[in-house]
Amino acid sequence: MPSLFARKTSDAVTEAPAAAEAESGPNKGRTPSKRELGQTTPKRRETTRRAVEKAPVDRREAAKRMREKSRQERIEAREGMAKGDEKYLLARDRGPERKIARDVVDSRHTIGTWFFGVVFLVMLIGFTGKGLNNAVYLAANGLFVLLLLATLVDSYLISRQVKKLVLERHPDTKVRMRSLYIYAAMRAISFRGIRSPKPQVKFGEKI
Repeated sequence: MPSLFARKTSDAVTEAPAAAEAESGPNKGRTPSKRELGQTTPKRRETTRRAVEKAPVDRREAAKRMREKSRQERIEAREGMAKGDEKYLLARDRGPERKIARDVVDSRHTIGTWFFGVVFLVMLIGFTGKGLNNAVYLAANGLFVLLLLATLVDSYLISRQVKKLVLERHPDTKVRMRSLYIYAAMRAISFRGIRSPKPQVKFGEKI
């Protein structure tokens, strides 16, 4: 009596080739890639970086690395300060209000840039004035007084513009306006090429 659970011979014959094909298909013996396994191959740059960051072999090597690191940090800080990056600025230069004050000064020609030059000229004439005409000495002193007054007027106009822009853009500022006026005035009497941070705007550029 045939069993109810016996498999037919035809079914066994049909499944045998399918199983053989699955075992001998294109994926037989294939090793999955690292990408399929979720792994990544480190780049050559990362491998090199790990090799460079090995522990120093002695104190001399450690000191050399420390000096090199300090030198790189100084260069980075100097470049950042020159560009006006807040991270590297001194406390006196930080804040959006002082950034406005610097831009106001740097966007215009200031009379104060000639102030120290005239002071030096007057002092030179004063030291050597014994052999000069009195008219020359008086003219030098008159030029000094005139330039001083012009610098004061120019500083007043700069302060007004700084105050206007700061209150428009930062109405809730806690910075004292007097400190901004002095900050802008001191920058205005220094030569543009030696200002720090370096000017970030051009002459005549709108702030």
